[in-house]
Amino acid sequence: MTVHATAIVHPNARIAEGVTIGAYSIVGEHVEIGANTWVGPHVVIEGNTRIGADNRFFQFCSVGAAPQDKKYAGEATRLEIGDRNTFRESCTINRGTTQDRSLTTVGNDNWVMAYVHIAHDCVLGSNIILANSTQLAGHVHIGDWVILGGITGVHQFVHIGAHSMTAFGSMLAQDLPPYVMAFGNPAEPRGINAEGLKRRGFSAEAIAAIRHAFKTLYRKGLLLDDAKSAIAEEAKTCAELLPLSEFLQHSGRGIIR
Repeated sequence: MTVHATAIVHPNARIAEGVTIGAYSIVGEHVEIGANTWVGPHVVIEGNTRIGADNRFFQFCSVGAAPQDKKYAGEATRLEIGDRNTFRESCTINRGTTQDRSLTTVGNDNWVMAYVHIAHDCVLGSNIILANSTQLAGHVHIGDWVILGGITGVHQFVHIGAHSMTAFGSMLAQDLPPYVMAFGNPAEPRGINAEGLKRRGFSAEAIAAIRHAFKTLYRKGLLLDDAKSAIAEEAKTCAELLPLSEFLQHSGRGIIR
């Protein structure tokens, strides 16, 4: 462990081998940091926060602070961050609230650019890219391999399906289904993330089936319940459509249309 002389690390904090803590950073009493994580200068890590291995926190990140929720009354809620994540300058990641799971969760291998806010009770998967100034309100769920363009805003309780994508400046007030690309304020569906699916090894047949399901959902003029039923039927013969069908069946806020 390497700790700069100006850093303040509580003696009860659990710091693994190979961790570096930069100048003027502060690590609180109930913090756990995994092996080989790099904490840059002027970073504050507090609260009941557990961080995995090989993460990087650039300057001025605020990690594990109390949730920005007026109902929060000091309960011992938590933040858990997995492995190999990068958080660039001035990111803020808050702990959970007792109104949800009392836990904010970030998975593995995520790339979080400058000025991103991850609010209380969010659940992030893995291999996600959040571009500069993306703002996640409380209780947002994001699946694996999602890309959110710069200055994307996400309303509280919105769910974002795996492999979906937004362009810069998009505002999501409803759920974004898996595979779908969206843009606008409010965000509207523009197509599927075909290039991303190719890069992740989806077959041409699977991509064609996903494109057909997108047209069923958005281009055929079907009522939403009829489109859901059609996609559920198609999913019986195409495994890649199962996540889409299940997402549509369980959407709490309704999907962008």
